Amino acid sequence: MSELKRSFGYLRPYTKEAAGAIILLGLVVAANLAIPRLVQVIVDDGIVNRDMDVILRTSLLMIGASLLSALFMIGNTILAIKASRGFEADLRDAIFTKIQTFSFGNLDEFTTGQLLTRLTSDLNQVRLIITMSLRMFTRMPLTFVGSIALMWATNRRLSLIMAVLLPVTLVLVTVFIRIAQPLFAKVQQRVDYLNQVLQENLTGIRVVKAFVRRVHENTRFETANDELYGASLKITRTLALFMPFIMVLLNMGTVAVLYYGGVQVFQGESSVGQIMAFINYLSSAMFSVIMLGAMAGQISAAEASAKRINQVLDEVPRIRERPDAMRLDDVEGRVVFEDVEFSYGMDGGMPVLSGVSFTAEPGETVAILGATGSGKSTLVHLIPRFHDVTGGRVTIDGVDVRDLALASLRKSVGISLQETVLFSGTIRDNIKYGRPDASDEEMVEAAKAAQAHEFIAGFPDGYDTMVGQRGVNLSGGQKQRIAIARAILVRPRILILDDSTSSVDVETEILIEEALERIMEDSTNLVIAQRISTVLNADKILVLETGRVAAVGDHGSLMETSPIYREIYDSQLGGGVLQ
Repeated sequence: MSELKRSFGYLRPYTKEAAGAIILLGLVVAANLAIPRLVQVIVDDGIVNRDMDVILRTSLLMIGASLLSALFMIGNTILAIKASRGFEADLRDAIFTKIQTFSFGNLDEFTTGQLLTRLTSDLNQVRLIITMSLRMFTRMPLTFVGSIALMWATNRRLSLIMAVLLPVTLVLVTVFIRIAQPLFAKVQQRVDYLNQVLQENLTGIRVVKAFVRRVHENTRFETANDELYGASLKITRTLALFMPFIMVLLNMGTVAVLYYGGVQVFQGESSVGQIMAFINYLSSAMFSVIMLGAMAGQISAAEASAKRINQVLDEVPRIRERPDAMRLDDVEGRVVFEDVEFSYGMDGGMPVLSGVSFTAEPGETVAILGATGSGKSTLVHLIPRFHDVTGGRVTIDGVDVRDLALASLRKSVGISLQETVLFSGTIRDNIKYGRPDASDEEMVEAAKAAQAHEFIAGFPDGYDTMVGQRGVNLSGGQKQRIAIARAILVRPRILILDDSTSSVDVETEILIEEALERIMEDSTNLVIAQRISTVLNADKILVLETGRVAAVGDHGSLMETSPIYREIYDSQLGGGVLQ
């Protein structure tokens, strides 16, 4: 219960609602427990003595108690739902806010499916137990204690029957909880995997169709679905075994009360009304235990879900801002890599970058060229601190990026990532994403520089055209140009284009380069490219090979001094030195 106890901390803002719900629940229990005693009065004082006034008066009291119970229950339900839904919203906000602090390294630890499950299914399990705690889970112990007390007050000798039933029932409940908890944890793991398979299939549906892998994906999903079905079935079987045993105990207790109570009635030591009231209280007490046992499964599920939620909340961001972090003001944009080393994973491993050193001066365009897997994207990700170096340092204007406030650092860096990501909304919303307060004139200027204005203006709704999920209604080249416009609009001192023109034709690429030279002439521009035609006019070209700098220089010098660069040039442009 330790994981759930932590989660309950998010209920504090709703203490008044929770307290009110519990008080009303206590009144519900009191009203319900009064009814068997009133039945006893009707039987012993009314029916036995043939007194219609007692019967009528007590019946009206029973109706009043029932109405009060219903009113109190309505109030309890309203307050309990208000508290539990508020708890759910606050905890969801906390999880989402924590995910926003994750670095790329943290996001490698959790799949998208896992995070979605924690924000939906796991959170719903915990919210459900909050609702049940403020309603059934609190009601059952109160009913149990009240029933035991009234059984003792009604007939002390018959109350000894509970001394036998109660220990056996508690043993069964304990065994059930210990069996059920790991089963519920396994169900949530299966939900994780099912969501992961579903998310991968839906986002990659075009690839599935292109490679005719429908049958394979169906098999994957069926396997994940069958595993979830099997885990869920085990819990159902456990519940199916538990409930009948409890019902047998309840029936045995009822038979014992009828037998020994009947003997007492025959001997004049008890009355029929007392026996009827006692059986009602016995049923209430045992029903409370049954419900608590059944709810134990829900508690086990919520405990497992709370643990998984707390794993996200406890995750330490790999990239953290130092308490004395400096703001990056009046940025010139001088970027220096000093003997940089980098490896993925907490325990190191094979270095992705090794001994990387170079300088990008303000106003320079530095192109980064290399084979797939040479570390190009990783290198530029170190500048805005998507990852931290494992050796050496990266500086901007002479200050280590690890000493800078993250917000001011990243506001100074505009980036168009290798994987183009657009959000649901309009094209206008997407271009202004990094700078919502930009004017429409500035937005159009950025779009023109990215060679996006023409095709955007061709849409019936222009910049107010809705972007489909993940930009499905746009071509790859259109999405890339919108992403470039988004980066330009920020007017960063450092602009990073991570293979951002791979889906556009050469002519459009040249136009984008010319526009960037004009608009971003004072910025430090780092461009990753697969096509060598993209880098020909760069002030400096950095050639990477297996994470190391193989050569640095402009096009002319590299053609003379770098066999690797010359080989790439010849393979793409047909040989010959550019004159």
